[in-house]
Amino acid sequence: MEQKSWHRLGAEELQEMFGVHPGTGLNAEDAAARRKESGYNELSEGKRVSPFTLLLNQFKDFMVLVLMGATLVSGLLGEYLDAITIVAIILLNGVLGFVQEFRAERSLRALKQLSAPTAKVLRGGKQEVLPAKMLVPGDIVLLESGDRIPADIRWLQCSGIYAEESALTGESLPVSKHATAIHAEDIPLGDQKNIGFMGTMVNRGTGRGVVIRTGMATEMGKIADLIQNTESQETPLQHRLEQLGKILIYVSLGLTIVVVLAGILHGQPATAMFLAGVSLAVAAIPEGLPAIVTIALALGVQRMIKRKAIVRKLPSVETLGCASVICSDKTGTLTQNKMTVTQVWNAGRTFEVSGEGYAPVGNVMQKGRAVDLKNDQSLRRMLQVGALCSNAEIYESIPETRGKKKGKGADADKGAKAEPVWELKGDPTEGALVALSAKMGLTAQSLAVTYTRETEFPFDSERKLMSVIVNHPGGRMICTKGAPDVLLNCCTYMLWEGGVVPCTPTLRQKVLEANEKMASGALRVLGMAYRDMRSGEVAGSEKEAESQLVFVGLAGMIDPPRKEVRDAISVTRRAGIKTVMITGDHGTTAEAIAHQLGILQRGGTVLTGTQLTRMDDDALDKVSDSVFVYARVSPEHKLRIVKSLQRHGHVVAMTGDGVNDAPAIKAADIGISMGITGTDVTKEASSLILGDDNFSTIVAAIEEGRNIYENIRKFIRYLLASNVGEILTMFFAMMLGLPLPLVPIQILWVNLVTDGLPAMALGVDQPEKDLMEHKPRGAKENIFARRLGWKIVSRGLLIGLCTLAAFWLTLRTDPGSAQQLVRAQSVAFATLVMAQLIHVFDCRSSRSVFYRNPFQNKYLVLAVLSSVVLMLAVMYLPVLQPVFKTVPLSFREWCLVLVMAGIPTFLMGAGSVWGGMKNRSRSGGGQMIKSTKFSA
Repeated sequence: MEQKSWHRLGAEELQEMFGVHPGTGLNAEDAAARRKESGYNELSEGKRVSPFTLLLNQFKDFMVLVLMGATLVSGLLGEYLDAITIVAIILLNGVLGFVQEFRAERSLRALKQLSAPTAKVLRGGKQEVLPAKMLVPGDIVLLESGDRIPADIRWLQCSGIYAEESALTGESLPVSKHATAIHAEDIPLGDQKNIGFMGTMVNRGTGRGVVIRTGMATEMGKIADLIQNTESQETPLQHRLEQLGKILIYVSLGLTIVVVLAGILHGQPATAMFLAGVSLAVAAIPEGLPAIVTIALALGVQRMIKRKAIVRKLPSVETLGCASVICSDKTGTLTQNKMTVTQVWNAGRTFEVSGEGYAPVGNVMQKGRAVDLKNDQSLRRMLQVGALCSNAEIYESIPETRGKKKGKGADADKGAKAEPVWELKGDPTEGALVALSAKMGLTAQSLAVTYTRETEFPFDSERKLMSVIVNHPGGRMICTKGAPDVLLNCCTYMLWEGGVVPCTPTLRQKVLEANEKMASGALRVLGMAYRDMRSGEVAGSEKEAESQLVFVGLAGMIDPPRKEVRDAISVTRRAGIKTVMITGDHGTTAEAIAHQLGILQRGGTVLTGTQLTRMDDDALDKVSDSVFVYARVSPEHKLRIVKSLQRHGHVVAMTGDGVNDAPAIKAADIGISMGITGTDVTKEASSLILGDDNFSTIVAAIEEGRNIYENIRKFIRYLLASNVGEILTMFFAMMLGLPLPLVPIQILWVNLVTDGLPAMALGVDQPEKDLMEHKPRGAKENIFARRLGWKIVSRGLLIGLCTLAAFWLTLRTDPGSAQQLVRAQSVAFATLVMAQLIHVFDCRSSRSVFYRNPFQNKYLVLAVLSSVVLMLAVMYLPVLQPVFKTVPLSFREWCLVLVMAGIPTFLMGAGSVWGGMKNRSRSGGGQMIKSTKFSA
């Protein structure tokens, strides 16, 4: 029964195909038989994974298995605190992953809630109200304003039907529907005006239609299928951490085995070397890394909530930080989703209109000067017609959660005044005209004093006009608005230069030129006309009323861009991020908005849904990098666009609010939904929700994401350089035939104290000033890219050599003394700890320790001080000295410790500064002196 081109069929063909009459509908027997064939009219959820299976899947990760092994080793060594800590880390990550995946799978259940629960159906000539899931192809359904369409239907009769389809097609305005066949072969969903789609809402009017598709065969069902079959992407952070974990395990275990074997070959006791090797392995594997990553992400989430971004999945914060493309919906995200009249043409004059949205705040201006309606009756009449020929209402609302003052107690809220918000009830186009008139003092209340409505001839998509007859003290008047070219044919006269004159061909041409000029600027243009009725005149039809009218002017309106978006897009461009507009609106409107916002770059192109349909994936891949605007697209198109960009190696962020956006949002590297206007389906499929539906919030999230990733790199750099230093200290000592420079308990203590608090403090470090001036890192970038591997190895090597040097210099004074060995081990222990704690400040900068103020991160300063105190405690408290095999150090020994500990950081830092000065001097720069100053 499936027919791909339902919009091309006439009413008689549909009746014959389904064997149904629009006045009687199916009988119960036919409906039951068809239900057996087509199934119930509901969306299937597909195969569901049990919560228990989801939970088990969280513990299959390679790093988790390694951590479990580390737990076993720690337990065997008697390090029960370490073992408990690692188990807690494993369980925390598992629970977080389970919660994220469980919530994501709820997206389809939210989609099902968009289906209408009941439907008015004709069965055997009688009207019945049935559960929507009982509908079958061929059923005749009756719909009116406020009804949700229960299945895909082909309209058979329409009386002023408008449908709200933004959630499905992205169309920003209600769509006028009709019952006439459309003969074009391939047209986007938004242009299928004779089709009603499941889950969309009837905005106004009445009508009836025949069900053509049910359940998963509907357009909404296709989206459900796309969601089911779209795999969530592994985030770059997850990929990099898994890659890092494997590298660390193999390298650490390999070096540890070498150290143990070298020690045994040089005469060290096998048991002692085994314990030292196991301790070294436990210390070398940064089991705290997942916990620190989780904490860094969680703290980032808290900061983002303050910036109106709500994170549903922790790794998504970092993923957004490396986004190279943002695919953004237009309506409501880049624009205000409020139609606003911005230009008026009246009697040969062009006026600009200030103010945005539905608030009656602004002016009509000519050449920069506000117009006084008392002196301009022609413009006054035009504004009156626009307001009277409208059913929209604007009203002021005061949200309860807005504008609360900060303070303590209940008194703080008593005087708090919420910021008023002007809302619309009715059609956005009519709302724009009502707001325009109200800006000039012609409010609905003031007009109601003089004018009362007598008759309305509703807008009709074929007639393209709407008219009302109003009474006033001087008589009766017809007010008409509609498509300018159609309205002009109904006009015999025109308001011109303060009087009514015949509508000559010359004046008609002026109107058409003004209309074309407005339309070319992506404005939606409406014409307005009126006529004073004769005494006793009866206008019994639209044709009688809409004749011999007086044309009064044109109003051009648009959904204006958000003020802050242009600056936000400029920031993303400097950050090397491409912004792509994807919308269900027409190409001319989308292109104009893209130009205003700076999205459409030189050489960039605009692609429509029709063009996209004709392309295969290879053809799309060839052009997708140069396309900045996609217009009139379908849900399948959005998904193809995201996947094409991903095939180019981009990390794609996809924003949206409608059901039609959900599959692409789920497929993107990071999906972003709108918190205010977004549907539940979109929110559940997304990773990030914008609390204010604002594109600029995405930029704040990008900055936060970049900083989080850089902070993760900082503490990876710190942890690994420290661990390399520990391993190489032991490795070089064994290769040189020296005694153990560190005993097992000291190795484990260093791992516990220096790896913990300082690493966490790095996770909340402030961003560097030029963070948003760099291009995004590649999706496949190695965690050790941008010389991080060299920094880890070079600093680790110096830490190891300096620790061993301090050990040897102390030991050589009395090599054979057991007491001197303990003292030398205490010196090596202190040197290793201090070298790591000094090195942590170097890790704050991508260049060197001299480029940032070391006291800016107060948490890091406190963490380092606490680690120093703990180190002194194990060296100077008598009760701890036997446990950790330490002795107090002399002043001379502390000087040796501090000098050796400072060499790795300050030697490499000085080299970095010197290299930067040489580079700037070669390029003729004059900033050499500033290079060594601290930056806040």
